[in-house]
Amino acid sequence: MADVLYTGPIPAERAGELAMGGGRSETSALSGAGEARGLTTTQNSQRPNACCFCWCCCCSCSWNEEERRKRRRRKRISQDTKMETKLETCPKPSVEEIRMWSQSFDKLMRNPAGRNVFREFLRTEYSEENMLFWLACEDLKQEINKSAIEEKARSIYEDYISILSPKEVSLDARVREVINRKMQDPTPHTFEDAQLQIYTLMHRDSYPRFLSSNIYKTLVQGGSRTSSES
Repeated sequence: MADVLYTGPIPAERAGELAMGGGRSETSALSGAGEARGLTTTQNSQRPNACCFCWCCCCSCSWNEEERRKRRRRKRISQDTKMETKLETCPKPSVEEIRMWSQSFDKLMRNPAGRNVFREFLRTEYSEENMLFWLACEDLKQEINKSAIEEKARSIYEDYISILSPKEVSLDARVREVINRKMQDPTPHTFEDAQLQIYTLMHRDSYPRFLSSNIYKTLVQGGSRTSSES
């Protein structure tokens, strides 16, 4: 005989049990949910603030990277002093030439002996890479062989433009963007804008200090004594 589904009224006693049971189930569910929320809250309170952690981490990484760059720069000074001490070959400057260097930065930079002396001064200020970059650009401008141009341009980029290089020169974002575009097809004038910016930097920043330096004053005084003795 098939079971018959009862759809009639439920007795009052049974209805009370169901009501009490349902209330207990709902209470248990709410209690469980509360405990779960409490556990989650406790776990969250023990977890470090992600934003604060990331911010501190980023600042720390930036600071550490800057310190590493400074250490690499100091190390590079001693290495480059040995590797790149070769100066331009030129005759000893006359008294008139030495004095002429103080008339304008252009006159100093057009004179090989003047560039050598100025480069020695830049080395004392840990900015010799500015002169090395300028000289490398001048050398690139004289190149006519396509493969040699590409090779020299790549070498200049890696040595003085790349942010990974300890000899990186200081350039603004606009000039860097121009260089990156031109490096797709290098020419003798790929670094023209950058060379001008570094030339201007040396003119405005380093040149006045050079004229007041002991290096230059000693040359002037030595030349004056030699001239008077003769």
